[in-house]
Amino acid sequence: MILLRRCYRIFAAATEKHKIGMPPETKAATADLAGLDILIDGNKIAAIGKDLEAPEGTQIIDASRHVVLPGLVNTHHHFYQTLTRNIPAVQDAKLFRWLVYLYEIWKGLDPEAVYWSSMLALAELAKTGCSLTSDHHYLYPKGFGADIPSLQFEAAARVGLRFSPTRGSMSRSKKDGGLPPDSTVQDEELILEHSEETIKRFHDPAPDSMRKVVLAPCSPFSVSEDLMRRSAALARRYGVRLHTHLAETADEDEYCLRMYGRRPLKVMEDCDFIGPDVWYAHGIFFNDQELNLLAKTGTGVAHCPSSNMRLGSGICRVREMLDRGVRVSLAVDGSASNDASDMLGEARQALLLQRIHYGAGGISAREVLDLATRGGASMLGFDEAGRIEPGALADLALFDVMKLEYTGAQSDPVAALLFAGCDHKVDHLIVNGKLVLRSGRLAMVDEEEIRINAEKAAQRLYA
Repeated sequence: MILLRRCYRIFAAATEKHKIGMPPETKAATADLAGLDILIDGNKIAAIGKDLEAPEGTQIIDASRHVVLPGLVNTHHHFYQTLTRNIPAVQDAKLFRWLVYLYEIWKGLDPEAVYWSSMLALAELAKTGCSLTSDHHYLYPKGFGADIPSLQFEAAARVGLRFSPTRGSMSRSKKDGGLPPDSTVQDEELILEHSEETIKRFHDPAPDSMRKVVLAPCSPFSVSEDLMRRSAALARRYGVRLHTHLAETADEDEYCLRMYGRRPLKVMEDCDFIGPDVWYAHGIFFNDQELNLLAKTGTGVAHCPSSNMRLGSGICRVREMLDRGVRVSLAVDGSASNDASDMLGEARQALLLQRIHYGAGGISAREVLDLATRGGASMLGFDEAGRIEPGALADLALFDVMKLEYTGAQSDPVAALLFAGCDHKVDHLIVNGKLVLRSGRLAMVDEEEIRINAEKAAQRLYA
């Protein structure tokens, strides 16, 4: 058992009073709990209350300096891209040119690169408060010589995070009108066969699962409609979720109109790649009718603000999505277009970017934190995560706000994490009832081992 004693603040999910348009006084942090204990028994929150009794053998953590959030949830990433951050040749490139250049580096991925990039991304996410993450790995170089999902699930188990990666795919290379080189795409029958095998080996549908599988053809410009359609049918046969990139750039709109004669979302609708078991990454270029369709079908969107700004892609209409009832989550996207795996930092970016677009009241801090926790957990199918209440999964992030950078911001300690903090590092992270991060350091793995081996893998790719 673990007892968090005298929590300074416990975040409560966004409520109607935090909605845009309310006067400032109604947005006060009255919903947040203060000075209470949280008792963790096994992998669940057992109780929340004042001066809870600590059974013999309970590990006690003084949380009187801490804001306690549900573990943050990252719904879109490309772990392997942690090895190709900050490449000078594409620091100022738009998406398509950025991809074409980097594919020539990424085609050299080997098992060591996949493993250590996964360790690196997972470690970075953990250190910024993320307890549950997905990863969209779609690049399977010819002659790779290892099973990529096996490498990634091993890395997640070592770091200790809850993991719901995708079995991604690409089948359309340059010769077919796509962007990637021939050596990075696969035959569609092979993709479907391995996708089914991956589900059977790794997918655990239990509510407290530590590993779930998602099927994720890369994008409308890197696979055929037939693969999209058959992937959707396969996923639903096994009850797993679906994911892809969609409506990220104006170039994608133009490509789909030229290639398919339809806008990207219409292509997805015709492939049955839409619905409450589907979420899209980015979703910047949906029109009003398409937003209404997303709301009607329960289809989700992973908002990736840093990547969208970094590549100059545009601004996702999150405020309008929420007002229409579209499901939205947050994500860091790949580390070659961010260039970090900073989940709390991503929440801050989401807050500020919506205000650029919609004005100072565009979105509240609590709405953003709700997207980063409950919104993401729901999108990935972990309905018992993303909340702090008895019976919920014990995935908790403890941020020390009694530090220099939060001084003067204690009128609302929860919102201070987004408005005032420049250090996005978590103090303690609990996942499935176990301490994954203790006093700012990973508890189960050697950070220096990860850094050294990931840097070696990066240098091999550059060479």
